[in-house]
Amino acid sequence: MSKELDLGLAVLDHQLLDADGRRCGKVDDLGVEGGASERAEVVALYVGPGVWRGRGRILGRVAARVGGRKVVRIPWTEVAEVESHVRLKKKASEYGLGRGDDRARRWIDRLPGANL
Repeated sequence: MSKELDLGLAVLDHQLLDADGRRCGKVDDLGVEGGASERAEVVALYVGPGVWRGRGRILGRVAARVGGRKVVRIPWTEVAEVESHVRLKKKASEYGLGRGDDRARRWIDRLPGANL
């Protein structure tokens, strides 16, 4: 992907979809490289509750403590497309994403009407 994007609007906080179209989180932060006299370039997406620690003095720290410290780094080269979502090139499990959903699904599937 080489087109220019407004990162704040097009990527940050957008839904992540894996290669199968499965929702697997949201983009919580971006890894950007480049010095003061260099062109800035996005090199990675960061996903997970460990990233929330840097968001706000109190709320971000509380959310990170409740959610855990896990951070998944996805290289920008793994991004297939950026639309109203961010689609990845591989399955969520290959990045270590979606495990919380998998664990919750066992409980949710037991609820009456969950499989309608």
